[in-house]
Amino acid sequence: MKKTLVSKLVLIFALFFGLASNAQAKKWTLQECVQYALDNNISIRQADLDSQVAAVDKKDAFGNFLPSINASASHSWNIGLNQNITTGLLENQTVQFTSAGLNANIDIYKGLQNMNRLKRARLSVIAAQYQLSKMKDDVSLNVANAFLQILFNKENLKVQKEQLQNNEKQKQRTEALVDAGSVPRGDLLDMNATVASSQQAVIVAENTLLISKLSLAQLLQLEDFQDFDIADNDYEVRESEVMLQSPSAIFEKAKEERAELKIAKTNLEIAEKDVRIARGAYQPSLQGFYSFSTRASYSDRVTGFELNPQNPTRVIGVVEGTNQNVVTPNTSPLLGSPAPVFDQFSDNKGHSFGVQLNIPILNGLSARNNVERSKIALERSRTVYSQQELDLERNVYTAFTDAKGALKSYESALVALDARTEAFNYAKEKFEVGLMNAFELNQAQTLYVNAQSEVLRTKFDYIFRVKVLEFYFGIPIIQKQ
Repeated sequence: MKKTLVSKLVLIFALFFGLASNAQAKKWTLQECVQYALDNNISIRQADLDSQVAAVDKKDAFGNFLPSINASASHSWNIGLNQNITTGLLENQTVQFTSAGLNANIDIYKGLQNMNRLKRARLSVIAAQYQLSKMKDDVSLNVANAFLQILFNKENLKVQKEQLQNNEKQKQRTEALVDAGSVPRGDLLDMNATVASSQQAVIVAENTLLISKLSLAQLLQLEDFQDFDIADNDYEVRESEVMLQSPSAIFEKAKEERAELKIAKTNLEIAEKDVRIARGAYQPSLQGFYSFSTRASYSDRVTGFELNPQNPTRVIGVVEGTNQNVVTPNTSPLLGSPAPVFDQFSDNKGHSFGVQLNIPILNGLSARNNVERSKIALERSRTVYSQQELDLERNVYTAFTDAKGALKSYESALVALDARTEAFNYAKEKFEVGLMNAFELNQAQTLYVNAQSEVLRTKFDYIFRVKVLEFYFGIPIIQKQ
């Protein structure tokens, strides 16, 4: 039994550590990095919340078309000198009342302000969605740039390590040549310095790679970023189909695709609606209303009358001409308990309804000033839209020029690398036969390493520039699944 339990525990621990090892060994692809950032970035979350707020504001604008209905109820105690509602006399007493009511109001006409507010709210929802889209695009581009930077640093580290191995092998050859007396001892000292410099370059490359990984991990907002790493994909340099387009064609496409221009255009339409809303205050407004009320009292009520047996009649007047007294029965009211509350509510209910017309004449110039402010905001929105269009055109032409230049730089770097490779191989041959010293060999090797690094730099710079240009053409970093 104990052996079975121990076996199960061993299996559980093996599975746990196996899963932990796989989690640590996970290498993120570009698509995973971008998707994770889109799902967890704080700025994107805030933009999404802004979009939700705009949707709620739209509901508010729609609610302006609905009537406002409010019910009320109250119960009061009046203590002290109060009029007796039964006898009409002032008495020191405590009187209770219960009342209830219902009020309804609806805008029949309000200068089309409610209609324009609803249209404005719909535009605000669209603007918030465009803003969210722009935020996602910006985050995706930043993640792609950081991802490519890690790839460059990885490739650069490989180059530095390869050069370190070559230098160590060259150092061994130099030691053998020095022992054989073929080259002076100074060449060995130069090779030792070269190896040390190469070791330092490897350390710098490792630190640069680590920092770039941390930068991407923080951009993704990962809590456990110590073991973060990306997949070592080989991104080939290819000429994108977008590069075959003219800058003007890319700009026309960008005007249809880019969110920043859509945001500016939507804000312009919102400003136009604000002017219409402000002008609506110049017009009369017509409102319909309805109210219902009822009440109940807890005072005694008159339930009947009784004749005064001692004085059954009383004089209430005299007939003119005959001076004959006019008499009436002398009665006293009989008081009883209050009527049932719900019966009183039914008997005392009342209705009131009608329409109210308000005509603005003079309100401290507030309506006029609101219109002027809205016009200024509209003009500002037009200026912003024009500026956004100019900025987009400049950015497209700049991105196109940068991509073309990056491609040419990459092609030139490849040619330079071929030349430096041949020169370095020739220098090694001359060094091995004693026709070149270690210092000259080190110079040739430095130029060769620099050429390798330049190829890597221009390669990933071109890939990123193409990504930027494709963004303006409406091609996302990752394809939607």
